[in-house]
Amino acid sequence: MPRRRRLQLRTRVLAGVLAVTVVAFVAFDAVAVAELRRYLIHRVDSTLETVLNLSSPHLDRLFYEAGTGRPTLALRLGLGSYNYLAFVPDHGSTVVFDAEPGVAPELPADLHRLAASQQAQTVAAKHGSGQLRLRARSVSGGTLVVTASLQEVNRTVGQLLIIVIIGSAVAVGVIALGVVLVVRRGLRPLESMAAQADRINAGDLTHRVGEDDPGSEVGRLATALNGMLGRIEGSIQEREADQDLMRRFFADASHELRTPLASLRANAELYQQGVLSQPEQVDEAMRRIGLEAQRMSRLVDDMLRLARLDQRPTQQHDAVDLRAVLEGCVERARLDAPGHRWRSDVAPDLVVDGDEELLRRAVDNLVANVHAHTPPGTTATLSASRQGPSIVIDVSDDGPGVPEDRLPRIFDRFYRADTQSSRSGSGLGLAIVSEIAAAHEGTATAGLNYPRGLRVTLHLPGASLILPANGSTRPAERSGQ
Repeated sequence: MPRRRRLQLRTRVLAGVLAVTVVAFVAFDAVAVAELRRYLIHRVDSTLETVLNLSSPHLDRLFYEAGTGRPTLALRLGLGSYNYLAFVPDHGSTVVFDAEPGVAPELPADLHRLAASQQAQTVAAKHGSGQLRLRARSVSGGTLVVTASLQEVNRTVGQLLIIVIIGSAVAVGVIALGVVLVVRRGLRPLESMAAQADRINAGDLTHRVGEDDPGSEVGRLATALNGMLGRIEGSIQEREADQDLMRRFFADASHELRTPLASLRANAELYQQGVLSQPEQVDEAMRRIGLEAQRMSRLVDDMLRLARLDQRPTQQHDAVDLRAVLEGCVERARLDAPGHRWRSDVAPDLVVDGDEELLRRAVDNLVANVHAHTPPGTTATLSASRQGPSIVIDVSDDGPGVPEDRLPRIFDRFYRADTQSSRSGSGLGLAIVSEIAAAHEGTATAGLNYPRGLRVTLHLPGASLILPANGSTRPAERSGQ
């Protein structure tokens, strides 16, 4: 189908150019032939006018020579070319003064009117000798008539007609050949683009059309097509990545839920079968069931929070005093993990325009990550400071850390850098931290804390802190915005 369309386009262009060319040549040839005939007939009319002008004063002599029976052609000398000169009386027979043998015109019925109009008229010869140009003039007692043959005029016009027809045909052929070559050369980039588009249509979205001359119309078209293909390919890749992420998320979620569900089912079956006969055994089973239920509840809560963050709902945009948020997180960490040493170094007047609850959850997750993956006695430090237009929050520890080759995946969902730890959690804590940072137009990064340990850093856009008279905070224009 594309090939047929390309041929149709080339044929339409060629047919259109040839049609315009033929019409132009036909019009030119018709005008040229008509103008030449008009010019030649005008010359014949001028000659006949001259003959009448010279013959009118000499009518007596013409009658005398005609009466003597000695017709002479002397009047032809200097009078131009004519072949018939006669007097048509008002009453009586026509008197022929001079004529070529066998030449006699068919006189028009309105001869007097023609003479009065002083115009010439084309008439036929009586004996089939072709067309004659006739002119008449009223004289005393009748009308003086003179004619000239149009045979030479017709011959000249006919030769010119043959010449222009042949010349026009040759010119149209040359133009057709030139148009074919030019159109083929001009459509070659389009044909190449069409062939490349066919390959793209077959499924190869990585292919791009050529851009030989970006300044030409074809080049601009190729640029636009490549840009459109790039956006389509990016959209498809993004959709496929989202689908892969969703499939992986469901698979990991199913895997995470399988363990607590299996534990719940096992304890329930033991109770139903009467294996747990002692009250202590029942209490232990109930305790394990409670722990697994809590684990499932936390997992479902984390998954629900991630799903909401993925939808990127409209967040609250309040001025959040980070100093208060971070100090609260440190105090809770000291209560939840008394075996760790917790330090804080938070600069004053740190304000972020965002959602206070989400920011508190992000820092709590970082602190819980330290608690879950470091042994008692580990020193953890939570610091925050302003660096240019951004606010930087660091949570570092001197624990065993994470192997450097695993750092790039530390924010992946359900990923555990330490799979041997019994307190490794669901693997969603740091993923939630990354999503909360992205929701606040920030970033989350992880690195080694030399000489040992792990450091997780949040970069968030800062805002100016304005304290009104009532002591509450209100948002101000973000620095750097």
